[in-house]
Amino acid sequence: MKTIMHKSETRGTANLGWLNSHHSFSFGNYYNPERMSFGALRVLNDDIVSAGMGFGKHPHDNMEIISIPLEGALEHKDSMGNTTVIKKGDIQVMSAGTGIFHSEYNKNSDKEVKFLQIWITPNQRNVTPRYDQITLNNEDIKDNLYQILSPNDDDDGVWIHQNAWFHLGQFNEDHTENYTLKNNKNGVYIFVLEGNITIEKQELERRDGLGIWDTNEIKIESKSASKILVMEVPITH
Repeated sequence: MKTIMHKSETRGTANLGWLNSHHSFSFGNYYNPERMSFGALRVLNDDIVSAGMGFGKHPHDNMEIISIPLEGALEHKDSMGNTTVIKKGDIQVMSAGTGIFHSEYNKNSDKEVKFLQIWITPNQRNVTPRYDQITLNNEDIKDNLYQILSPNDDDDGVWIHQNAWFHLGQFNEDHTENYTLKNNKNGVYIFVLEGNITIEKQELERRDGLGIWDTNEIKIESKSASKILVMEVPITH
């Protein structure tokens, strides 16, 4: 097993007044040649957007874009005709493919919205753009790693054009969970949303990330009430 630790405080930052963002990998004005990606995981942004503010209409192409709200409500509009509001418990996906335009705004005028935006490099270029979202049942993630994303449109969660699987789990103190990789050529990036966990004697705290590869199974020990996102992705793509 090989690992790489990304402590929360080592992430890149962007503070634009209305936006406070932390970047696990190079993004925008944050450039670190040693933090370009973890395999097909290209972007992991931890965003806080002020009340009533947001990202105006902008383009994307040939990227799989996943948004996971953590607090508040995020309004999405795109050139495919979708207008939606996503909240905590929702998972949103867009395949940008041949090209889309979209905007994202804090729906509320009195409180922040917090969300993760994740970009995955696809295994197919110039696909037809698509949009989807789901709402999770909170019970599904309690003391369980629940699948929220896969390559298969008939499987649990949303799907993308890549051999990637995401799982979300919320654990009580002293809970142990084993994650078995779907493909042993993949790696896993674990991001701690809340709490403290231990993996292979390495302690992870809130917003720490750990990349793991050259293994078939990972043992995750929750040292406090915790919530984690497990992202299995191809290491080469």
